[in-house]
Amino acid sequence: MSQTEYEAAIEQSLMAIEDALDECDWDIDYERSGSVLTLTLEDNGSQVILSRQSANRELWVAAKSGGYHLAFQSPGWKCGTTGEDLPTLLDRVLSEQQGEAVSLEIDQ
Repeated sequence: MSQTEYEAAIEQSLMAIEDALDECDWDIDYERSGSVLTLTLEDNGSQVILSRQSANRELWVAAKSGGYHLAFQSPGWKCGTTGEDLPTLLDRVLSEQQGEAVSLEIDQ
């Protein structure tokens, strides 16, 4: 994957997450600052942080349960540790931190 392809894939994924957050029933705020997207669960103030790691061409997710490194494997991002795709991983860590099932329905 070229750097241009990586940048396009990660931008598309971050925008899809933002769109899913706009449409979901959960009170989850988000803020993008440079290469970092911070999701904040309003019920308890906990955060999940997504950051692009251009040098490695990865997407990193930081949550209470740990840090996850995802590489792009068509058709989307996949975690090398858990084997989960990005939507599954995000739903899981958000659900763990919310204390009930969260489903963002992210288009990948």
